[in-house]
Parts: sequence; C-alpha cells; structure tokens
Amino acid sequence: MQHTPPPFFKQGPSANARLLFFAVFALSLIVMDYRFGLLKWARWATATALYPVQQVMLLPRELTRGGWGYLSDQQRLLEENRALKKQSIQQTASAERVQQLQAEVEQLRHLIGLRETQRPGGVIAEVLYEARDPFVHRLVLDRGSAHGMTIGMPVLDDVGVVGQITRVFPMTSEVTLITDKEQAIPVQVARNGLRAIVFGSAGGRDTASLEIRFLPGNADVQENDVLLTSGLDGTYPPGLPVAKVVRVDRTGVTGFARILCTPLAGVYRHRFLMVLQHKNGLPPPPPPVEAEVPTKAGRKLAPAGPGRSEESKSGATQ
Repeated sequence: MQHTPPPFFKQGPSANARLLFFAVFALSLIVMDYRFGLLKWARWATATALYPVQQVMLLPRELTRGGWGYLSDQQRLLEENRALKKQSIQQTASAERVQQLQAEVEQLRHLIGLRETQRPGGVIAEVLYEARDPFVHRLVLDRGSAHGMTIGMPVLDDVGVVGQITRVFPMTSEVTLITDKEQAIPVQVARNGLRAIVFGSAGGRDTASLEIRFLPGNADVQENDVLLTSGLDGTYPPGLPVAKVVRVDRTGVTGFARILCTPLAGVYRHRFLMVLQHKNGLPPPPPPVEAEVPTKAGRKLAPAGPGRSEESKSGATQ
C-alpha cells in the first residue's frame, strides 16, 4: 500500500528549509542594494506603478479633510464678516460723530467771532431739548436767571434770528422760535426798506414756516427778498437777518398779498445758540394825558377815574 500523499498535496521542501532560503536571499538583496545600489530602479518602477493605487486609497482621507476645511473656512469667513461689519458700523458712527463735532466747533467759532466783533453782550447757550408740547415750537437752553437771562432776550445763531426767550427758570430758560404761531417780529425788506410784520405759521420743518400779513397786493415785495429786523419793537436790535421770501401770492380776494417766507437761521439744526443781552434803546413812553371836562362854573377838572383825587370829586359834585 502506498502511504505518500498525492501529487497535488506534495509540500516540496520543508518549511524550515524555505524560511532559511528566503532569509538568506533577503539578506543578500539588502547587502547588495546597500553596497552597490542594485535595486534603485526596481524601487522607482514599483513606486511609479503603485502611485495611482496610493492616491485612490488616500482619496477618502482627502475628501474628509477638504469637507472639514471647507466648513471651517466658511465659519471663519462668517466670523470675519461679522467683525468687519461691526467695525464698519463703529467707524461710520465715529466718522459721523467727528463730522458733528467739526460742525459744532465751526458754529462755535462763528458765534464767538460774532460776539466779539458785533454783539459783545452775547451769551452762548447749549440747547438741552425741545419742548414736550408738539403744538408749539420751543427749545430749552442751559442758561437761566442765574446766568443773567431775562424774558424778552433775542436768541441768534451765526446766521440770523432764531427766537426769543419767553420763560426763565433759575438754571434753564425756554426759547420760543420765530416759527411759532404766537410769534411776530417787525421787519423791513433789505432791498427797499419796506416795513412789515412777519408771523410764525407753525409750518413743517421743510416748508415755509413764516408769513407776512396785512400788506396790500401791490406791495413792493419780491421772491428772494431778505427780511431784517427793524428794531421798532425794542426787543430785537435792527439789522438782524430774519427770513427770505419764497413765495408772493397777489391773487387773494381780500386785497392783501399772501407772502410766505423761510427762516435764514438754522431754527431746527444747531446745538449752540447765542442769547443777546440787548437793552431797549427806545425812549420811555410818555405819561398818559388826562382829559379835561368843563364844569358849570367854567372851570376844567380832571376826569373821574382811578387816578382822580378826592378834591376833584368833591368839586365835581358841587
């Protein structure tokens, strides 16, 4: 009986023999490659052939890294965009604040120059806020009776008349603007000296808010005429710019012209104003004249009234 395995299952040399053979072969290759560089071209050819396989194997890792990097870049860009927008808003606010401060400084320079050259009795005041009543045009200033403010003082900016002080408190005062419907200022046309009275019409801030009333239709008033204070009321010094004529309507059935004007001064714009400590230079009014009443005896006595003496009363009864 044959006990050898069939040809298909023949193992050839033993495992130890094969291990020894391949170990010696590997060491020989290592020594020859290290000493003589015999396997350099074989390594290059192998690396070239395996490069596509390496790229395919590394593709999932690159896709993962790329996706994660894209998301990270998006988040970083969003954060940078928010920071830039915030910085832009801050810079815009700072630029607007700088422009506002420059405008205020320029206005203060004009007011100080006006006070030193033309109106030496002026006091510069800051506007605190507008009056709470929406039906009146008034401002509240940071100067009051403690600073010498009195009722009736005119208020100006660097261009013209803004209003008049109508209420005074110890530390603040209230200014009624010339656009208020209760205000009236005697003026004259700078071109020809025509005298008139301009009234506030309580119009909007972007419309003609002053009006000249009670002038005949043929009055010599034209558009773009400049109105100056006449000084006849004793409150405003003469020659202060007040308004400019923007419209003249002579077609009214009442016989009077309808003349609309706009203030020259920055009634609603400026933060600092100048209050004139103007003294009324007009002479005092004359004393009242007492009318004389003839009596039966032919004498003339003072009329009976609050100022009549007891003697005149007794003489009149005799």
